[in-house]
Amino acid sequence: MLNIVRNNRGIALLITISITTILVAASLEYNRRARFAVISTAAARDRMTLSYMASSGVHIAMALLVKDKSESNFDSLSEDWAIPETIEELLQEIPFETGKLSVTITDELSKIQVNALVKFPDSRQFNESQVMLWDRFLRYIRSEEDLKDESDPVAIVNSVKDWLDSGDDEATTGLSGAESSHYEDLDPPYASRNGPIQDLNELLLIKGITPQIYNDSAEAPGLASFMTVHGLTIGAGTSFSWPGRININTADVPVLAALLGLEDQELAQAIFEFRQEVAADKDSHDFSNPKWYKEIAGLGDIAINTNLVTTTSDVFHIKSEGSINMTKTSVIAVVQRVQSPESRKWTCKVLSWKTQ
Repeated sequence: MLNIVRNNRGIALLITISITTILVAASLEYNRRARFAVISTAAARDRMTLSYMASSGVHIAMALLVKDKSESNFDSLSEDWAIPETIEELLQEIPFETGKLSVTITDELSKIQVNALVKFPDSRQFNESQVMLWDRFLRYIRSEEDLKDESDPVAIVNSVKDWLDSGDDEATTGLSGAESSHYEDLDPPYASRNGPIQDLNELLLIKGITPQIYNDSAEAPGLASFMTVHGLTIGAGTSFSWPGRININTADVPVLAALLGLEDQELAQAIFEFRQEVAADKDSHDFSNPKWYKEIAGLGDIAINTNLVTTTSDVFHIKSEGSINMTKTSVIAVVQRVQSPESRKWTCKVLSWKTQ
């Protein structure tokens, strides 16, 4: 009888321990799920808040660009939209309960316009000044060793032209161009665009443009940082074109070098440094004349093709980033300043918008 009692007590103890273990495990799991729900809810709240913050940053940038249009007849790096400190001061005037907002604005027409390589809308003929621009740019950013065979500048330009033009397989450009017949033999196969490029990454599909040439590296800059698909101008009726004019007031050194002759490319740095000095000194220099670079010592006799340059731009790249704790959300937008024909007022039209 005593043994039976002892056995029952042992079984009861085991049952009690088992139940306690299950309850502890259940409590821990409930606590984990509760904490996960709280964290998820907080993260979702932060993401929503950041989305609104980043979007507001884009609208602030657009307002600044519209204001600039009414105050200046040219666009340069000396203006408020291009000065990080000025933008930061403006953002500090806009209160957010939590988090931080940062905004950067860059001139999209400080870059080479890819679609300007051919004359749209017909697209059958080269823009010869753009051919020269591409050739100089490629030779500036890459060594002769890098630019050989299919990646030779002439081969790349011919292949890009065939990708853009509407004459698929009818008139391959030179000996090095490529139409759909070339791309359809690849694995996986695809067809040539035969029209304007809509996304800059599309350049990677074109014969001769390797990731090494397209992307920046520690050794050399790439196409991605200095080319754009924007710059479209709408004409009368259904006509359209890409003028391909680069804002000499905002272009970076590799693009400035492409505007100069091969023998004068080292002068690009002098143009860049002159602009930087003026911007740093808050000098009210007149950048409205596209030949202002002739004022720089040693550049008086230099002549940049007037078909390639401008001093104004209405297309801008905006990056607005909101951050709360360790969470960040960015909005990347490209906007174009447009004027209403009725009211004559300027506004910003969104050309692309991407949230990251």
